[in-house]
Amino acid sequence: MSRTDAILKRLLSLHPKLIDLELGRTERMLEAIGRPQDRLPPVIHVAGTNGKGSTIAFLRAMLEAQGKRVHVYTSPHLVVFRERVRLAGKLVSSRALNAALEECEKANGGKPITFFEITTAAAFLLFSRVPADYLLLEVGLGGRFDSTNVIDKPLGTIITPISSDHTQFLGETIAEIASAKAGIIKSGSPLVVARQPDEAMDVIDTEAKKLGVIPFAAGADFDGFAQRGKLVYQDEDGLLDLPLPALAGAHQVDNAALALAAMRHFSLVEDENQLATGLRSVVWPARLMPLRGALSGYVAEGQELWLDGGHNAAGAQVLANALKEMNKARPAPLVLVCGMMASKDAANFFAPLADMTSHVFTVPIPGETGALPARALAGFPKARGIPTTIARSIPAALQRAAHFEGARIVICGSLYLAGAVLKQNKTPPT
Repeated sequence: MSRTDAILKRLLSLHPKLIDLELGRTERMLEAIGRPQDRLPPVIHVAGTNGKGSTIAFLRAMLEAQGKRVHVYTSPHLVVFRERVRLAGKLVSSRALNAALEECEKANGGKPITFFEITTAAAFLLFSRVPADYLLLEVGLGGRFDSTNVIDKPLGTIITPISSDHTQFLGETIAEIASAKAGIIKSGSPLVVARQPDEAMDVIDTEAKKLGVIPFAAGADFDGFAQRGKLVYQDEDGLLDLPLPALAGAHQVDNAALALAAMRHFSLVEDENQLATGLRSVVWPARLMPLRGALSGYVAEGQELWLDGGHNAAGAQVLANALKEMNKARPAPLVLVCGMMASKDAANFFAPLADMTSHVFTVPIPGETGALPARALAGFPKARGIPTTIARSIPAALQRAAHFEGARIVICGSLYLAGAVLKQNKTPPT
């Protein structure tokens, strides 16, 4: 066990619940370490159900193309914990991360605090000590009572598409979930909003109006779409003709447009040519990502191997839409290798994929006690009429999938599974 893993294991024991949404413990922790949240560079705070990480990846790429030093905070990590903290463009070193975690552990003095709360405090400590131009801050869960929601005056806030997820913590309805997400809106900070279900947008509009904020909303104030191999973006300031983003899938055009809207609405654009550079250079692992590496040795000639971390019904719909577009260019049998956490809605995950899937192999997620057993997961695609086989591991599933001639094989269902795949594939952290 590495020193980082040993520290994280100790921190996991400080609170009986993994998730317990409130701000009191975070605020106490931050006071104990000198309020680092008051010494951060300008913050762009991002909440939503899907697309948060991709939107942040686009923002980072475009800002760095302009020569800016950018801090980034995202979760969960895929392979190693330090992926969550990027300091001025580089992943935090193990030494710096360990020192910050231990400093927070000592200041906390054994008091109850969740894992995410104390690790977020450590991230703020790191961000406060390294000069940067911006901090891109991703909400962990919800928004209103998330540990990241301690920034009084963010440079701007972004709400990505909202759908049903984490209902045990955020509420059963889209309106209740939207209320949690809208908690990041701050008076005096501009707000950019992705396309939303009507009931979500109504809640966002109401919350914003209370705070005197006018949402800059997709479909009303800006739009972006693919046209003739280009990304066309338009808002009140005019039209941009840009390259399609490096990330695959039509949904990434929407995420790129959301990031472009933030760049323009928050007055961050210095050189429009650098926006194109950012779109071409963006990297965000496990989002409809072609896999090349150790695991690709299991697939047969003429097959494709992809990895996607979508883990809810909306993510599955986005994946299905992207795969339909791929089929227009090269029709191929679709084989899914799927593992899911028990907290996710497996029944509805397979709905948008059912008509296009030739076979599903269900697998366990290595090292995750909260994962659905492969046998239990198999019942959900079977109920949709999809031929399904239980496999003992990812390599075992790929070996069996190799018999589907010319197949497009997609490993999906969980970011935790995606992390295990990247580790087995020997894909280095980015």
